[in-house]
Amino acid sequence: MEGEKRPAPYEGLFADGHLILWTLCSVLLPVFITFWCSLQRSRRQLHRRDIFRKSKHGWRDTDLFSQPTYCCVCTQHILLGAFCDCCGLRVDEGCLKKADKRFPCKEIMLKSDGRALDAMPHHWIRGNVPLCSCCVVCKQQCGSQPKLCDYRCVWCQKTVHDECMKNSLKNEKCDFGEFKNLIIPPSYLTSINQMRKDKKTDYAVLASKLGKQWTPLIILANSRSGTNMGEGLLGEFRILLNPVQVFDVTKTPPVKALQLCTLLPCHSARVLVCGGDGTVGWVLDAVDEMKIKGQEKYIPQVAVLPLGTGNDLSNTLGWGTGYAGEIPVAQVLRNVMEADGIKLDRWKVQVTNKGYYNLRKPKEFTMNNYFSVGPDALMALNFHAHREKAPSLFSSRILNKAVYLFYGTKDCLVQECKDLNKKVELELDGERVELPNLEGIIVLNIGYWGGGCRLWEGMGDETYPLARHDDGLLEVVGVYGSFHCAQIQVKLANPFRIGQAHTVRLILKCSMMPMQVDGEPWAQGPCTVTITHKTHALMLYFSGEQTDDDISSTSDQEDIKETE
Repeated sequence: MEGEKRPAPYEGLFADGHLILWTLCSVLLPVFITFWCSLQRSRRQLHRRDIFRKSKHGWRDTDLFSQPTYCCVCTQHILLGAFCDCCGLRVDEGCLKKADKRFPCKEIMLKSDGRALDAMPHHWIRGNVPLCSCCVVCKQQCGSQPKLCDYRCVWCQKTVHDECMKNSLKNEKCDFGEFKNLIIPPSYLTSINQMRKDKKTDYAVLASKLGKQWTPLIILANSRSGTNMGEGLLGEFRILLNPVQVFDVTKTPPVKALQLCTLLPCHSARVLVCGGDGTVGWVLDAVDEMKIKGQEKYIPQVAVLPLGTGNDLSNTLGWGTGYAGEIPVAQVLRNVMEADGIKLDRWKVQVTNKGYYNLRKPKEFTMNNYFSVGPDALMALNFHAHREKAPSLFSSRILNKAVYLFYGTKDCLVQECKDLNKKVELELDGERVELPNLEGIIVLNIGYWGGGCRLWEGMGDETYPLARHDDGLLEVVGVYGSFHCAQIQVKLANPFRIGQAHTVRLILKCSMMPMQVDGEPWAQGPCTVTITHKTHALMLYFSGEQTDDDISSTSDQEDIKETE
């Protein structure tokens, strides 16, 4: 209509401009805020890492403390921050620098060379004491108030109330508490350092002051084993022991870590290996190198905390099928103190390829657990191939076993290792053995196989002597396929027992076959495999971790002796 006014063109453009401006703001503002927050976070992380690098504390940051925690500097309740995995100090992120200046960490060596072995005072830290700890003075519970309160000694782990703390207690000498026979005192290392400067090596004089029961413990943990518990265990052991005794084998190889044994009295050291059977083998190889260097009198006894997937060696030695934090680390140390020394046979596996006019050097392996050719080696080979491609997906022990089950089921259908008896020749102590229609051969040194199955004894009315790991004999069995392996593991079948021998020789005449030594698999062409005794390893056996199979096998053995 003529009376109506039409909007001017510039008014429509102005409205569109407003719309575009608000749209840009609504899109760009969150992006800018996110970018600014990430920039500030990265700056804080760099600042925190710089403090961690320069600090004498072993700081580790966490997004959530597992129990009510209070900052040791500002005394405020905190949910996230940093903690020292050597002395247990816990602080807010903003108090890191103040904590570094105010609180010293554990001293692995004393600053004063003149201080006597028995004159080390307590090192008290206030607050965040362990739950259910008791005061050494009044015997009442500590840490029960919702604030920073009470004290803990970082060496002997004793706790005391604020009101019970006296000057006499502050200056009292520390006896290193329950684990004094496992701890290397800082004053001992100081004295050793002084003796080395004076070119003296009579360390037994120093050790005599610590008592005959002193058996220092060295921790060798693999932070990448099994369920990736190694990193947390390293911190817990550093709190209970001297941090110098605790090593991550992914950063410090066992060969270097075990040189600490040469600073200790002869035949006194013990080693706790936290990892799978592969980590244990790595440590035992390093012990063999000590023998080659002429350091046999410093060789330690080895205990195992199983963190791997199979853990058959640790199960044989009484340490269980796997550790998942079900018992506290302090109890693990008590078990090590109670363990008894035994010997473990170690075997040399030599693989000589056929042909090439013997120009190729034979491959050599050291066997602690077992050697096999056939379906179980094929499952291990497939598992390792996929774990190398995506290692982060194989951090769960249950998931790893599920993958093994998948490949075992697949082989039941494909049967890649059938007619093994036509492809190999087997000799036990120089005598050839006729084989039935098998798919796999397993040569055992220890009692357990396949993640907890007692393969040689089997089940049923047949009585077979218990397999031993220190008698210089190998047990040789056969399996009819992957399905037969599964039946054996659930106690529905027995393996085909071939025999026992001091020396085993296996000739692969044709084709490629999967083989494994202690869970390390490979594909092998025509060759000759010779297994001979190599040496003994000094191990620690814990009798308190017996399984039902152990108890039944022991009772069966006793029944046999009674009938005789």
